[in-house]
Amino acid sequence: MSRHEITGEDIDALLEFLPRFEKPGRQFAQWGGLEKNADGSINLPFPIYDEDVDEFFKRVGQRGWIDVGYKPEEAARMLADAEFIKQASLEQIKTMLTYCVRGERFCDGHRESLLSGGQIVALLRRLKAIREQM
Repeated sequence: MSRHEITGEDIDALLEFLPRFEKPGRQFAQWGGLEKNADGSINLPFPIYDEDVDEFFKRVGQRGWIDVGYKPEEAARMLADAEFIKQASLEQIKTMLTYCVRGERFCDGHRESLLSGGQIVALLRRLKAIREQM
């Protein structure tokens, strides 16, 4: 497997989402599926993400953004520290973005939580600063 080095164009492809994700009060998903069936079983709710949210995470899953050796606990610790994010290296951002992408597998609504909580915007702002230094 070849390793793709992140380019300015790769960063720009993610930065396109910053103005949309920064909007105050923005909703990123609708929730569906909480239903009681005739047999008494319950369908649990699940997020239906807006199209731009799906596209953002699709792009993160491409072109070298995934850190295959990331440690989820370490990535979560980094992502929880706003001051750390402001100084993060490109490699550390890749680790945190990997956590953002993969977390949805284990917790429905993980991505919405990170978007609503401002962590994704913080990562994009840091990427913008890195891009300006290139």
